[in-house]
Amino acid sequence: MTEPLEKRLEKAMAELQAAQEAVARTERELRQASFAVLSSDRAVRATVGPQGELTGIEFLENRYRDMSPQELAASVLEAAGAARLKMNRHVMKAMAPFTEPSAEVPELKGFELDWERIFGPAVLEEDDEDTARDGRATPAWRDALGDDGED
Repeated sequence: MTEPLEKRLEKAMAELQAAQEAVARTERELRQASFAVLSSDRAVRATVGPQGELTGIEFLENRYRDMSPQELAASVLEAAGAARLKMNRHVMKAMAPFTEPSAEVPELKGFELDWERIFGPAVLEEDDEDTARDGRATPAWRDALGDDGED
């Protein structure tokens, strides 16, 4: 026997309200988010804000003094790009629940987002937090020191 329309509508409205509250919480959290990443040469730390905007650059341990302008520029761009990618992936993960269909109300199908079109193809590449850039596992001492490039 199918559920009465009134009961289904009541469930749908409750789920919609819960979803609206969850979206508002997620938006608040995302507005406060930031990511900092070290360049692979550990000369630069770049920080990005919630919209991927560059909010900080730190030149670490005076390493920039021994770098050519091109090397320094490459380090800045690398760190900023990696931080932006982390932020993009964070947004994707935070918004993922809202793209899923409803378990309670089958008529609420969720919605599709073209993350690649929004953030570029790199955002869909495998995100292996435990692997260094050259494919080797990150040394345990780096994790123990909290020196993984994030603040």
